[in-house]
Amino acid sequence: MQVVKEYVQRWYESDLDPDEFICHRKQGNLVEIEEVKTGRHRNVLCFCTNDVLGLVQDEAVQKAAIDAILHYGTSNSSCSVLSGRIDLHRQLEDEISDFKHLPYTQLFINAWMAMQALMDAFCHLAIPVPGFQNTRETLILTDVLNHGCIVSAIANAGTRSGKLFGHSPRVRVRAYRHCDVEDLARKLQRYARPDDRIMVVSDAVFSMDGDIAPLPDMIDVLHQYEGSVLVMDEAHASGAIGATGRGIYEHFGLLPQQAIERGVVPIIMTTFSKFAASAGAAISSHVAEFKPLLNVSPTSIGTISLAPPLAAAALESLRQVRQHPELVQKLQENTRYLRSRLTENNFHAIGETNVIPVILPPELNPKQFARTLMSDHGLWVSPIWFIAKPRMRITVNALHTREEMDHLVAGMVAARALMYKPTTISA
Repeated sequence: MQVVKEYVQRWYESDLDPDEFICHRKQGNLVEIEEVKTGRHRNVLCFCTNDVLGLVQDEAVQKAAIDAILHYGTSNSSCSVLSGRIDLHRQLEDEISDFKHLPYTQLFINAWMAMQALMDAFCHLAIPVPGFQNTRETLILTDVLNHGCIVSAIANAGTRSGKLFGHSPRVRVRAYRHCDVEDLARKLQRYARPDDRIMVVSDAVFSMDGDIAPLPDMIDVLHQYEGSVLVMDEAHASGAIGATGRGIYEHFGLLPQQAIERGVVPIIMTTFSKFAASAGAAISSHVAEFKPLLNVSPTSIGTISLAPPLAAAALESLRQVRQHPELVQKLQENTRYLRSRLTENNFHAIGETNVIPVILPPELNPKQFARTLMSDHGLWVSPIWFIAKPRMRITVNALHTREEMDHLVAGMVAARALMYKPTTISA
């Protein structure tokens, strides 16, 4: 442990550690937090939550979670494939399938496990079956800026349980440039072999850049590889893009069926921690046989099923989204407004969604900028300085008012004026 101690000490000395806060109370976007280092309490306006539609405190969602506890208890105490499956799971899977236009859905306790289960099941077919042998290798193409759950899953794709416990052909992984369809096409042409099973995986909305994957162009490329699989991680797309919040296919005016008709197999991962006021994830497909395979993947069979209150909260949230499309419209309206206000004030906001990364001048430390916003203006915004190019990561939601967004912009302008003194060159 000496190496760990020395590493963390240097980490703290280098000011790389994040500021820690504990939430004590929430009312909309107003939050009472405690600064862990000092014990100081503050009331702040939050622009760093992923509760994009403001359903975490919705009365119907809260009631559904409470009722589920009273009916089922707090936990299912088993994995889904043994004794941990409840009717709420079936209802939630059916609701997601209808929402995403893909008929077969399997639940998971979080996105990391869902993505790993997907790789186990697709690459290694989950468990050895007597008399069956797969001889086809898998080629996975991944966007270089994909979320960590994808990176982790594909990094382990060749060494996970299916590979360890039974014979599986090799898994090859190649990255392509961010949202660069021409590079994707080049990599496929270079690395794909005639008998490969091909999978391309991408965030739908990129969590650190706020931009959207070029889905129609990706389908155009994969159309040339019959039976290829296109995985979309819709963690930041569900509830956020598309006219009714259905995600990236709706955003581009498409249905998954149109990909299927062109020989491309669509798979969608939905997560509940952003739009659905809960936790957990789901994988949806049009292939009936894929669902039981996911259900017995090593990740599924060794993990407890989604707890009743979490399943109930996600289910009611999804129903609220479908009943109230104005929530999605309000989120998108707020996104446009805040982005325009930031641009008017000469902030470099990248992307196009409610995830709004603001790239600061290199002389400004995002961590110090965030501290100034909090101490001087009562604004809670996430600074990013160690997992991506330094930036402020703002998230706007459907509950923010124009006055609150104006307050954020005014605070950022004031913090920049205080901290940033650009050098001028004399003529």
